Amino acid sequence: MKNKIFKIYFLLTGFVLLLNSCNNKQAEETAIAFSMSETMMEKCEFHQVKYEEVKNEMRLFGKITADNNKMAQVYPIVSGIVKSIHVELGDYVKQGQILASIQSSEVASFQKEKLDAISNVAIAEKNLQVAKDLFAGKLNSEKDVAAAERELEKAKAELSRINEIYSIYSLKGGSLYNVTAPISGFVLTKKINQNEQIRLDNSEPIFSIADIDEVWALANVNESDIAKIQVGYDATVNTLAFPDAPFKGKIDKIFNAIDPETKSMKVRVKIPNSDLKLKPEMNCTVSVSFSENQKMITVPSSAVIFDKSKYWVMVFKDKHNIETRRVEIYRQLGEITYIKSGLEEGETVISKNGLLIYDAIND
Repeated sequence: MKNKIFKIYFLLTGFVLLLNSCNNKQAEETAIAFSMSETMMEKCEFHQVKYEEVKNEMRLFGKITADNNKMAQVYPIVSGIVKSIHVELGDYVKQGQILASIQSSEVASFQKEKLDAISNVAIAEKNLQVAKDLFAGKLNSEKDVAAAERELEKAKAELSRINEIYSIYSLKGGSLYNVTAPISGFVLTKKINQNEQIRLDNSEPIFSIADIDEVWALANVNESDIAKIQVGYDATVNTLAFPDAPFKGKIDKIFNAIDPETKSMKVRVKIPNSDLKLKPEMNCTVSVSFSENQKMITVPSSAVIFDKSKYWVMVFKDKHNIETRRVEIYRQLGEITYIKSGLEEGETVISKNGLLIYDAIND
């Protein structure tokens, strides 16, 4: 009886060992069932996992504006009729270039004042010479000569004043006044039409000119986000006109005042604009990047696979040993994804064509 029991025990033990051997062999075959070919290796890219500073991003909305320090408003200094206009909106003008011509009676009166001043100087010079001659002949006193000299000084001062006016406003002869560009730049606004009556009490400029080699992006910050904004933060400006061409800059000024209508505060980003792509009044979005003062594991966003309501990465050890690893995402920010758990520093993930490997292993 004991021998029979022993034989049965021996047979069961052998069967278990044989079953375990089969299972181990099957597991080993499964483990090495997938192997990356050299062609597939060349198509993939690999990224070594490391800790990086965690950054956050805030999206603001605003407009492109010209630099106030490089803008000039042109107001009429005389009233009259607009006879001709030489520029249109968007034109580039050089400093001193004629923008428009106005026929004005005031300009004609300036010309009369200048002619009168020239005549008065000539008369005063003649009177002084006569006074000197009479004084030489002892027919008048030194006091009379001094009075003639003072009259000449007054006449010259008046002529100098008129010449200064002509110089400041670039006045010419006749009744035409030429409106000229005070700076070089682009015509941003034009509020003047031919044959229009121009009045001196007009409070609006007839032209606005700006140099837009450098422009501003003025963005609105909601009250709830004001504490998160600081001068020096990196900013990326995007426009509808150039969606694939972001413009880089930094927040260089915070306007510490709340707009009573929008309940927001404005920030400024200066942007170089040598190619003149950005135009004033363009709408834009300003993405502000700032640090959260902590570090986390990061991977390229292209390495993260979303499937079955979970996030996965393909951890590469060698071409025969690739693991599908579930990870917990902290934040995805553009091309970078911050990993809360599931990866260790130094591990390597597949960052390009990882989905192909995922499908090959898990289907």
